[in-house]
Amino acid sequence: MNKNTTKVRIGSDGRMVRVQTDGSEQMLPAGPVPSRSAVQIEAAAANDRDNPPLTKAQLEQLRRVPRVKTLRRGLGLTQEEFAARYQIPLGTLRDWEQGRTEPDQAARAYLNVIAHDPETVESALRAGKSSSVGTAEEAGSSRQGLKGRARGGRE
Repeated sequence: MNKNTTKVRIGSDGRMVRVQTDGSEQMLPAGPVPSRSAVQIEAAAANDRDNPPLTKAQLEQLRRVPRVKTLRRGLGLTQEEFAARYQIPLGTLRDWEQGRTEPDQAARAYLNVIAHDPETVESALRAGKSSSVGTAEEAGSSRQGLKGRARGGRE
């Protein structure tokens, strides 16, 4: 930042504060931001010559950022890290993020679960990975047991 840059934010009480370089805040003399109705906001936006509202045609031309990309960035992960952590093929993730394909209903549900509780999903996947690792002999005997039960037999 150069010496002419000023960081300002709105405090919890609605007043503007200047954020100092050391992180402290200084109250600005301006009063609280006035509340406005939706109609007043729309009217003010329509009258703004420097930044007019977008038309429907302009909105349709905009490229939307896929939700999965926003989710991944929010978690602070690279594509490779996200794909590995949540067991999603990297190519599939890239296709979703670049808009070439969209997640199907099951994938959207999975992404929704990740968005709500990423740590639990990660630990569940780790637990599932460790419990599914067994010997070939164990796998063979469990298959035999299933075949026996399917024919009405007992183990």
